[in-house]
Amino acid sequence: MLRPVVKFVHQDEPSRLFLPLLRRRVDQYFKENHISKHWNAKLVIKTIVLLTAYILPFILLLTLRPGWPVELMLWAIMGVAMAGVGMSVMHDANHGAYSSNSKVNFWLGHTLILLGGSVLNWKLQHNVLHHTYTNIVHMDDDIGDKVILRFSPHTEVNWYHRMQAVYAFFFYALSTIYWASAKDFIQFNRYRKEGVNKQNPKAARNSLIKLIFAKLFYYSIFLIIPLTVFHMPWLTYVSGFLLMHALAGLILSVIFQLAHSVNETTHPLPNDEGLIENSWAIHQLNTTSDFCRNNKWLSWYIGGLNFQIEHHLFPSISHVHYPALSAIVKQTAEEHGIPYLEHKTFGQALRSHISALQRFGIDKNPID
Repeated sequence: MLRPVVKFVHQDEPSRLFLPLLRRRVDQYFKENHISKHWNAKLVIKTIVLLTAYILPFILLLTLRPGWPVELMLWAIMGVAMAGVGMSVMHDANHGAYSSNSKVNFWLGHTLILLGGSVLNWKLQHNVLHHTYTNIVHMDDDIGDKVILRFSPHTEVNWYHRMQAVYAFFFYALSTIYWASAKDFIQFNRYRKEGVNKQNPKAARNSLIKLIFAKLFYYSIFLIIPLTVFHMPWLTYVSGFLLMHALAGLILSVIFQLAHSVNETTHPLPNDEGLIENSWAIHQLNTTSDFCRNNKWLSWYIGGLNFQIEHHLFPSISHVHYPALSAIVKQTAEEHGIPYLEHKTFGQALRSHISALQRFGIDKNPID
């Protein structure tokens, strides 16, 4: 079954004027400061640090065999670094934002294979569906119901959803191991049926073959070779591998949820003609929230994903520029009477997310 067609329509003058003015101001910022919209030296250093923090502990595990407590610590470092690579390196690259050189973006984007994921599926889910149709039910897969989790007020609510604010974080911790194992194959098949993946049959077959080889490569490097060639202890090694994924999954899931699944964001429904009665840009501000904009350490680690408003409006600009752009976006939004959603602290954002999970767990027809 093909996905429905959803379009955005301008309703008033602020809708028409906001984005053109904002784009001019952002372009002027880069022109006046004589800087590129892509990487800088700080991003290159961060890329080296995060990739090293992901790869080096793995080498130490295989070569030194330091004992279980130290091994778990190394796996934990890998889990934190794995999430960091995904948020700070892979994410920019697969948006074409890391570099103006497409080859650099291509290779750094394929660090996703080292994390267990598929570049093609990620781009379809994230770049196409999530960025275009943010928080629109049955379009944005990020808010699609997952197993026993409900992220939209417009899907069926069941009795077990009442407890989802408690058990959600357990499922967050499983997200990357599920991604590395099964999600990409399920998603590939579904996107073909729904018309999201528009490749011709030959190209789709080639993509599936590449996906299979990517998974074989990942599991060979991280499980098969260590267990069969290096003869790593099965129980302790696999438990460490699962710890890495649990930490990475929890971090990635929570960070992305704090931007869209919070009480302040909306979940608009298309009308009977498939129209969202708002401009795309203002829709992004209504469905997205920033958090911890002044926390430089958090911004560094999570690749500026606490500046989700700026990222959604300018996904082809590297995240290293978002702190500066946020002041421009906020001022322009306020001039047009458009709410600029943000939480000052991580704790505020997390509490709002938990509250949203509770609300989605009981409300049958909440009003946005």
